[in-house]
Amino acid sequence: MIRSFLTVSTGTLASRLLGFARDSLIAALLGTGAVADAFLAAFQLVNVVRRLLSEGALNAALIPAWLGVRARDGEAAAAAFAGRVLGTVSVALIAVSLLIALVMPLIITIIAPGFLGSETRDLAVENARLMLPYLAFAGPVTVLMGLLNAQGRFALTAFSPLLFNIALIAAIAALLLWQADAGLAGWALAATVGIAGLLQLLMLLSQRSASLATPLRVSFDKEMRGFFAKAIPGMLASSGPQWLMVAGAIIASATPSAVSWLYFANRLVELPLGIVGVAMGTVLVPELTRAVASGDRRAVAHAESRALELAAGLALPATLGLIVLAEPIVRLLFEHGAFGADDSTATAHALMWLALGLPAHVLIKALSPAFYARSDTMTPLLATAKGFVVAVALAVVLGHFFGATGIAASIAAGAWGSTFSLLRKGTTEFGFNADEAAQRRLPRIVLAALVMGGLLWLTSGLAHPGSHGLVKFIALGLQIAAGIVVYGLLLQILGVASWREAVHALKRPVT
Repeated sequence: MIRSFLTVSTGTLASRLLGFARDSLIAALLGTGAVADAFLAAFQLVNVVRRLLSEGALNAALIPAWLGVRARDGEAAAAAFAGRVLGTVSVALIAVSLLIALVMPLIITIIAPGFLGSETRDLAVENARLMLPYLAFAGPVTVLMGLLNAQGRFALTAFSPLLFNIALIAAIAALLLWQADAGLAGWALAATVGIAGLLQLLMLLSQRSASLATPLRVSFDKEMRGFFAKAIPGMLASSGPQWLMVAGAIIASATPSAVSWLYFANRLVELPLGIVGVAMGTVLVPELTRAVASGDRRAVAHAESRALELAAGLALPATLGLIVLAEPIVRLLFEHGAFGADDSTATAHALMWLALGLPAHVLIKALSPAFYARSDTMTPLLATAKGFVVAVALAVVLGHFFGATGIAASIAAGAWGSTFSLLRKGTTEFGFNADEAAQRRLPRIVLAALVMGGLLWLTSGLAHPGSHGLVKFIALGLQIAAGIVVYGLLLQILGVASWREAVHALKRPVT
C-alpha cells in the first residue's frame, strides 16, 4: 500500500509543481485585473470537473463495483460492465457540455455575481465556453484511470495528468514570447484547456487501457442506474475542497482582485493536499474494498491506521510550513510582471488561513474511503454539504469585514465541519479502527511537527522580502530542507519511523 501511495504521490507532486510553474506564468501574463479574474473564475469550473471526475473521485463507486462484478462473474463480465460505464459516461458528458454551453451566462452569474453588468462577466462566459471540450474528454479519461487503479496499476494514472499542465505551460510560454495582450492571452489559454484534456485521453488510449472496457455501449439499465446512484454522490463528496473554493469565489467576486488572491493561495494549499489526498483516495479505496469484502478486520484496521498516520505525518508539517513561510513563498512564486507586492501580501494572508483547513481536507480523504469501501457514498456527501453550509454562512459575515482573508478562514472552518461530521458518523456506524501503533505514534507526530514549525519561525527572517531573487530562492530552499531534515530526525528519535527499515521494506519484492 505504501509503495502504491508513493507512486501516486510522486506523480501528483510532479503535476502540482508544474501547476505552480503554470500559475506563476499566468500571474505574470494576466496579473490580477478583469481578464485574470474572468479566466480564473472560468477555470474554477474546470477544476471542479477535475475533482468531480478525476484525482481518485470516481474510485469511490467504480472500483468497488468493478471488483464486485469481476469477483462474482469473471473478467469478461467486468470488461463488459466497464464498457457500458465508459460509453454511457462519454455520451452523457457530451450532452451535458452542450447544455452547459447554452446556459453558461447563468452559471457565471451564479458563481461570480459580482461580475454582473461588467465586461468581466462576458469574458468569463467566453473563456468558460472555450474550456468546455475538456469536460467531454475528462469522462473517458477518468473511467480508464479508475479501471487501471482497480488493477493496482497506479503509475500511468499518476503521471498522465502532467500533460494538462505541460500543454498550458507551452501555450503561456508562446504567448509571453509573442507578447500577446491580456485579452487574447486569456482566450488562447482557455482554448488550450480542451486540447490538454484530449492529450491525456490519447495517452491512456495509446497504452491499450481501453481493452479493460469492451465492448463500448451506452446503457441506462438497472445496473447502470445503481452505479450512477452511488457514483454521483461520491464524486460530489470527493470534490469538497473545490466546492468550498467555488463558494468563496462567489462571495469574493464582489471585491476587486479577491478571486485571484484566493485562487493563488489555494494553489499552494493544493500541493500538499494533492500529494496526500489524491493518493489516499486512489490507493485506499481498492485496499479497503478488498479488506471489507473479505471480512478481514485486521487488514481494515491496518489500512485505516496507516492512512491516519500518513495524513497527520504529512499534513501537519505542511500546514505549519505554509503558515510560517506564507509571504516569502508567495513573493518568490508569484510576484512577477503584473502581480505586485500588494497582491503578494493579500495572497499570503489568505494562504495562512486556508492552510489551517489543510489537515481537515487530508483527514476527509483518509476517512471517506472507509465509507466508499462499504458502498456508502451518501455519508461523505452529507458531510461535504454540512461543511459547505458552515463555510458559506461564515464567509458572508467574515468576508464583509475582512475580505479575502475572512473568506479563507471560512473555507478552513467548513473543512473542519465536514471532518467532524465524518468522524461522528463513522464512529457510530462501524468505528474507526486505529490500532495501538497509531495511537502511540500520532501524538509523537504532532510533537515533531510543532518543533519543526518552531524552527521555521525562528529562521523566517532569512527569506527577507528585500533580498535579491536568487538569495530569496536559496534561503527559502534551505529553510524548507532544514525543516524536512529536522522533522525526519525527530520522527526517527521519537520512534515513529525507522527509515532504514522503511527503505528495506520498499525494496523487498511483492509477494
